[in-house]
Amino acid sequence: QVQLVESGGGSVQSGGSLKLSCTVNGGTFNTYTMGWFRRAPGKDREFVASIGWTTNWLKYADSVKGRFTISRDNGKKTADLEMNNREVEDTAVYYCAGGAGPAARVLELDYVFWGQGTQVTVSS
Repeated sequence: QVQLVESGGGSVQSGGSLKLSCTVNGGTFNTYTMGWFRRAPGKDREFVASIGWTTNWLKYADSVKGRFTISRDNGKKTADLEMNNREVEDTAVYYCAGGAGPAARVLELDYVFWGQGTQVTVSS
């Protein structure tokens, strides 16, 4: 059984930084493409970032490109999302997801495993 656990959520002022971490328990982490999605209040869940087997495969939503960085550590079985220059519009529940590699993926249906989500609130 594969379990994804997010951590690092919280409140931050706009312009600040925050790092989310996703720990994967079970399964074969280095074969997974990892992704981050988010659901803002009153909106559908949307793609944020994805990393494939290596950093040769990276994808970002246009809204976060240049501000967010996704990374992975196969030894620790973690996938992190570094969020810089936060905006109020980044307020959402952030979800970690895992799917079949090797390439980065942007569609929810390409992901098999999901975390419970962690709340991130950005205030002005």
